[in-house]
Amino acid sequence: MNDQGDERTTPGTEADFDDDAPPVTLTPNQAKRASATARGMLIATGATIAVVLPVYFLNPTYTAETYRRDIDVATVARQAAGDAGYLPASPELPEGWSSNYARWVTGRSDSVDFWEVGYLTSDTGFIQLTQSDDANPTWAAQRIGDAQVSGTRTIGGLEWELLDAPDGDTVLRSDVDGATVILNGEAALTEFDTLGAAVIEDVRRNAAEEAERLSSSDTDAP
Repeated sequence: MNDQGDERTTPGTEADFDDDAPPVTLTPNQAKRASATARGMLIATGATIAVVLPVYFLNPTYTAETYRRDIDVATVARQAAGDAGYLPASPELPEGWSSNYARWVTGRSDSVDFWEVGYLTSDTGFIQLTQSDDANPTWAAQRIGDAQVSGTRTIGGLEWELLDAPDGDTVLRSDVDGATVILNGEAALTEFDTLGAAVIEDVRRNAAEEAERLSSSDTDAP
């Protein structure tokens, strides 16, 4: 075997580098172009910051206060009553509560129309109210999602199914005088109690007023 075949220099060893190599020198034109490029980058960076900073400061961190719009739920409910066939719930809640949306949802593929309101609690929590008088098990399961039953809770004299969602939200479901009511969101259970009791009272009051109106109409009919 020829030992000379093993006398190879590994790439990257000192044999490949010459410490005495002269430094790279740019010509005046090359230096000018490099300087112009650096200035261009600095100008572009400064322009980007000038655009981004005002947008950042005009859009504060999203908190409950950011979404506090204070919708007049009672007015929207009256507007939706014609389509709903009943007056949707617009419960009276303690000072400090507000709503950031209220809407009648219709035209879905499952043919279940429903009333939906978002409430911001006095303690910066959030609870969504969903109400429907045409609910079915499939619709209810879709609204509840992956939440798992963890027990029951009595609110306003009614038993509510208590569920816990994977994202940490609490879900409560019950039937109130023929209407399916679902409450879900992130808030203290005592705040769910407050909203649930107010919803029960409002649903029952609306049903009683509607029954009285129909009775009066029958009496006045010739």
